[in-house]
Amino acid sequence: MTERPTAQEKAETLAWLRRISGDLATTTLRRLEESLPWYAEMPPGRRSAVGLVAQSGISSFIDWYDDPGSTPWIAADVFASAPRELLRSISLTQTLQLVRVTVETTEERVAGRGNGLRESILLYSREVAFAAADVYARAAEARGLWDARLEALVVDSILTGEADEELPSRIAALGWHGHGEVAVLVGTTPPQLDVDQVRRTARKLGVDVLIGVQGSRLVLVIGRAEPGREDAEELAFSEIASRLEPGFGSGHLVLGPTASALLDAGRSARAALAGFAVAKSWRHAPRPVDADDLLPERALAGDPLAKATLIDRIYRPLQAHSTDLVTTLWSYLDNGRSLEATARELFVHPNTVRYRLKRVSDVIGWDATGPREALILQTALILGSIGGDVTRRRAAGVRRA
Repeated sequence: MTERPTAQEKAETLAWLRRISGDLATTTLRRLEESLPWYAEMPPGRRSAVGLVAQSGISSFIDWYDDPGSTPWIAADVFASAPRELLRSISLTQTLQLVRVTVETTEERVAGRGNGLRESILLYSREVAFAAADVYARAAEARGLWDARLEALVVDSILTGEADEELPSRIAALGWHGHGEVAVLVGTTPPQLDVDQVRRTARKLGVDVLIGVQGSRLVLVIGRAEPGREDAEELAFSEIASRLEPGFGSGHLVLGPTASALLDAGRSARAALAGFAVAKSWRHAPRPVDADDLLPERALAGDPLAKATLIDRIYRPLQAHSTDLVTTLWSYLDNGRSLEATARELFVHPNTVRYRLKRVSDVIGWDATGPREALILQTALILGSIGGDVTRRRAAGVRRA
């Protein structure tokens, strides 16, 4: 074991350390510039701040050597002189490299002064390393909490459609990598939400996600993270939602329609939320289900977006294309989707009915021969007729006035 120095020997060593501290700091800074490329490439202001940390470490060691009982606050005080932005620009790895170079330089300078001093340097460097880890751990924890609050604020802004001028900067602060199309996925929050697993799955699928937890409801804003390449086909959002499905709790999972950009995701969010609220009314709803597949239920619940979508995407295109298509579709749905009954009512051949129904499918993309799509189309016809009557009554009132 190393013999402890006498009081006189320790006093002499302390006096010597204080005399050489200036030269030792200068030598350390020169060694940092020679051995650490990242230090040499830093702007002068930040390089000066890093040098200040190194000098503080040397001065704090001398104080600690004088009173080893001061370990808890002396070691942590090394980083007190560092400006706050320095912790954001230098990684923990770089900080430990800084500690190593400083310790090596100090060891070389005090060589020959006895093993006791050398062991003190090693012990102190260990305390400084732990202090550095603690500083960065606290900073990471604080940043994580801040990011979580900021992410919740961004998701809430998207859901409510209250986007303001600060939203783009908030999105950028979160490190959003989306470049184009966005869709919103709404489901239930699992008992144990693994946010990191959800993000890892999203990265593997080539998308970025914003995660919002609102009580029992879990919301994901999904955006494509990498520009599409000719040699790699982008997954549809429905497929992406299926891959992310295990991260949600039991219950319904609703995917909103695709938006062109994150700032336009409010419409997708409103559709997904409205669909999630009524998904239980479709007994055999798939998981996930597109919000547009729940248009009838959403319209019955009073969702104005669903009503407008049904009219704009079904009723008006058919009306503009041909009144015969609207009449045929009405008759076909009213007659229980019977070709023969529809043909008799319209005094045409069943093949004519079949042809017109195919034209309906070509124009609007929905097939009236399926039971679920028939419900969607019939709801659109009802809403379109009501809207047309209201418009006509308003026009007549204006003419009379």
